[in-house]
Amino acid sequence: MIVTQTVEIPADHRLTIDVPREIPMGRAVLTFTPASVQRSNEQRYDTAPLPGGSYNTVEEAMQAAAEKAANPNRKPISRLFGRHKGIFGGDGVAYQRAIRDEWD
Repeated sequence: MIVTQTVEIPADHRLTIDVPREIPMGRAVLTFTPASVQRSNEQRYDTAPLPGGSYNTVEEAMQAAAEKAANPNRKPISRLFGRHKGIFGGDGVAYQRAIRDEWD
């Protein structure tokens, strides 16, 4: 059984706890967690900050994307196509086919 209760910690940091009768007699573990820490742990994947920034609406995200796209210093990723030979050198597809040929 888990009992959760939110309390205000007084200035003297002293609490008096009345345990409900439903809790069996014997050893128990008390855990104190600040409310701010508990709220951040409850953060779900759909409310987590995004890598490109957090936006409240789709319109805000679209506006930010448009501003990034309009940046004159922005360079397309396609300028890098075919520039890097990879860690194995040469054609990546040919390397992959050579590795697959070794399976049989």
